[in-house]
Amino acid sequence: MSVRILALVGSVRAGSHNRQLAEAAVKLAPAGTEVQLFEGLAEIPFYNEDIDVEGSVPAAALRLREAAGEAGALLLFTPEYNGTIPAVLKNAIDWLSRPYGAGAINGKPVAVVGTALGQYGGVWAHDDTRKSVGVAGGKVVEDIKLSIPGSATRFGATHPADDAEVAAQLTEVVTRLQGQVGETAAA
Repeated sequence: MSVRILALVGSVRAGSHNRQLAEAAVKLAPAGTEVQLFEGLAEIPFYNEDIDVEGSVPAAALRLREAAGEAGALLLFTPEYNGTIPAVLKNAIDWLSRPYGAGAINGKPVAVVGTALGQYGGVWAHDDTRKSVGVAGGKVVEDIKLSIPGSATRFGATHPADDAEVAAQLTEVVTRLQGQVGETAAA
């Protein structure tokens, strides 16, 4: 059985190190697992119940919901902006949480990883993201964590896929998340 994991990146910046981490996860996914990098978070309008009605949901939000609905799990890559989660990723979680109790991530395994400039690698943002995803209905996999500090230095001249330590850690993250899909399906 093949497992699809949807990757969402909380930075829309060209050259984002978190985007590079997600690209590495796509490249390093073990056999039987496809990591699909979602494109277009920047095009999704801020969540608003007035436009979240049948026939009026923006196309970009529908594409996100469909991609999440088809995935067995989600892997969120986030930097830390002012000590917390970036707005673009929080907005995606808000859209995926609806309709309440039956959103596209409801009951799905979700892991949060990433890199940031600071010495803690974005730990606060990762914790806030886990909290938001859990409230939104996702099954947060608390023991899958990867927070890489010093992104500008560490990935200044090296893509994360070419960093042996990071490549091994990402492969482990994806493998463990793949296993969670099987456990969730069996439960």
